[in-house]
Amino acid sequence: MATSAIPADPVGSAPPSEHQRRGRESGRVLVLNATYEPINVCTVRRAVVLLLKEKAEIIERGEWDLRSANANLTRPVVIRLVTYVKIPRDTHRRKITRRAVFARDDWTCQYCGSRANLTVDHVVPRSKGGTSTWENIVASCAPCNRRKGDSMLRHSGMRLARPPRTPSPHVFIQVASPSIPPAWRTYLSLPALEAGTQAA
Repeated sequence: MATSAIPADPVGSAPPSEHQRRGRESGRVLVLNATYEPINVCTVRRAVVLLLKEKAEIIERGEWDLRSANANLTRPVVIRLVTYVKIPRDTHRRKITRRAVFARDDWTCQYCGSRANLTVDHVVPRSKGGTSTWENIVASCAPCNRRKGDSMLRHSGMRLARPPRTPSPHVFIQVASPSIPPAWRTYLSLPALEAGTQAA
C-alpha cells in the first residue's frame, strides 16, 4: 500500500498544466557532461555562471537573448561541461520519490492502466517484509491500491504491467523538467519520457 516511506513531492500526482510547463521550460537548461551525456537540469542563472566562468559551452541556444543593464547574452537551452564530471554509479538508486516512480511508470497505474489519482504501492507489502526499493515500488491508482491492500500479488488476483526496475538517469531529467523542450530531445532517450510529458 502507499506509505510515507516514499518522500512526498511538492507537486501533485499528475504532470503540471501546460501553463506551468511553459514557465518551467523557460527557466531550465539541460546540462551535458563533456561526453554529451545528460546529467542534470539547472536554472538559466546557474548556466550563465558556468558559461561566464568558462566551465561550460552553449550547445543549443534559445530564440531570445538575456538582457542586463550592461550586456546581452545568448539564452542557453543546452550546455556542455568543458571538463568531464564523474557521476557515482549509485546516484539514481538513492532518489526514490513519488514523482520519480510516476515518471518511471509513465504516469500510469501498473495494475489497471489508469492515469488518475496516483499513489505508490509496495508490490510485496512492508508488513510482509517488502522493502522500499525501485524493484518493489510501483505507481498505483488509489482504487487498485485499496483493492490490493496488504495482500501478496499472487493472492490479490492482480497483475503488473511490467516488472519494476531502477529507472534510467533520463527519468530524473523528466522529474526536474516535466516539459521536454524540442532542443533537448536530441540528447535524451525519448520513448520513456514522452508518455509522462503528454499525460494530462
